Amino acid sequence: MRIWSLHPEYLDAKGLVALWREALLAQAVLAGRTRGYRHHPQLERFRARRDPIAAIGAYLQGICEEAEGRGYAFDRGKILRGGRVRISPMSVTRGQLAFELSHLREKLRQRDPARLEKLKAVKAPRPHPLMKAIRGGVAGWERANKGRAQGARQSSKRIPS
Repeated sequence: MRIWSLHPEYLDAKGLVALWREALLAQAVLAGRTRGYRHHPQLERFRARRDPIAAIGAYLQGICEEAEGRGYAFDRGKILRGGRVRISPMSVTRGQLAFELSHLREKLRQRDPARLEKLKAVKAPRPHPLMKAIRGGVAGWERANKGRAQGARQSSKRIPS
């Protein structure tokens, strides 16, 4: 499961569709509708919110907006708390964004070299519309960070939604 902190504009078509599916799976996990992935580290940041379902719903809305801008028709009816729910931004570190951009570039090297070429100019990637970039290293929940002393760990404190 990869719930990108990067703005969905950077993803290729396959990546955008995969993100939609994986974020819907994350929503099902957070809503207690499935047993798999319950302990996935990328869900920590949504669980830390006062209303995790509203937070993942806002995340899904951001994916839908990008998809619609590309002419795709993702079913907004699958979002449990859709609409224009007001959610305060989630913080994501610049180190996490840089890590994800590097990870995405590796994926695109194989499946979409033309899109990779467009990303070469990106130095400071934008975060997902639900998120705001802050100073810091790779997030503590990132699998690549497990067992390494890289970057700052994200706090597990509850953050207002």
